[in-house]
Amino acid sequence: MSADEIVVLRNPGAGRGRHRGSLPGVLERLGAAGRPVRVLDAPTAAEAEQACRDAVAAGAGALVAMGGDGTVHLAQQAVAGTGVPLGVIPAGTGNDFATSAGLPADLYAAADAIAAALREGRTRALDLARITCLDGTVRWYGAVLAAGFDAIVNERGNRMRWPRGPIRYDLAVLLELVRLRPRRYTVTVDGQTSVLDAVLLAVGNTAAYGGGMRICPDADATDGLLDMVWAEPVSRATLIRIKPRVYQGTHITHPKVRSLRAREITLAAEGIVCYADGERIGPLPVTITAVPQAVHLLG
Repeated sequence: MSADEIVVLRNPGAGRGRHRGSLPGVLERLGAAGRPVRVLDAPTAAEAEQACRDAVAAGAGALVAMGGDGTVHLAQQAVAGTGVPLGVIPAGTGNDFATSAGLPADLYAAADAIAAALREGRTRALDLARITCLDGTVRWYGAVLAAGFDAIVNERGNRMRWPRGPIRYDLAVLLELVRLRPRRYTVTVDGQTSVLDAVLLAVGNTAAYGGGMRICPDADATDGLLDMVWAEPVSRATLIRIKPRVYQGTHITHPKVRSLRAREITLAAEGIVCYADGERIGPLPVTITAVPQAVHLLG
C-alpha cells in the first residue's frame, strides 16, 4: 500500500440506497488530490471495520467514509488516535456527525473539500468519545451515546421482525411509551458517584443524533468534554411534549431536563443496552471518556 493512498469505505445501502450511482463521481473528485484511490470491498459491518483497521495498519494516507453515521462509526474505530486523517462524505439518512462537524451536505462538495484538504495538507483535530465496556472492550464514537428511552426503543425495534422499514421504529416508540417508567442510574462523573432517576439520558461528543435531534445542543467536539443530558421522571404526555423540542435543542430549558459537562462519565443501570452513533454497543455499565483531538478531519 502506498503511504499516500486514499482508502474509501463505502456503504451502498446508506440513505436507503439513493446515492448508489454517485461513487464514480466521488472517486473522480477525490482523485483530484493527486493520490491513488482505492475502494474497500467489505460486505458486512464487521468486515468493513476490519478492512479499515487493516488499511490504517498498512499505512493508508487517509480513510474516507462514504455513508451515514454508522459507516463513519466503523471508520472511527480504525483511525482514532492514529493521526491518519478521516474524510466524511455524508450519504446516510441522518449524517449527524458530518452536520455537527460543519462538513458540506452535498456528496460531491464534500469530496472536493477532502481533496483540497489533502492537497494543502490541512486537517482539523476533533475530540472523540471512548467507551470502555465492562469486559474491557473499547469503542469510539463521534456523535451521541443514548442510554435512556431512545436506546430502549432502538433495542426493541432491532428485535422486531415486523413491520419492515422505518415504521418498525415508529411502532417501537408507541410500544415503549406504554411501558414508560423511570430507570435508576448510578452515575460517576469525574470520580464523583451519585444516583439519579431518568427516562431519557444521552452523552454527547457533538450535539445531534437520530437524524437531527439536538439532544446535547451545547456539545462541542473541541472542548475536551462530554455533555450529559437527561430528563427526570415525567409522564408520557410530558415526554411527548418534550421530544419535538429536541430537534431545536430547546428541550434543555424544560424544568425536568438537566445537563452537566465532564471529562469522564460511568453509567450503570439494570436492563439498559446503550447505542452510540446509532450503533448497538452493549449493556451498561460503560465508562465514557472524552479524548481530545482523537481524530483529524479532512474538509
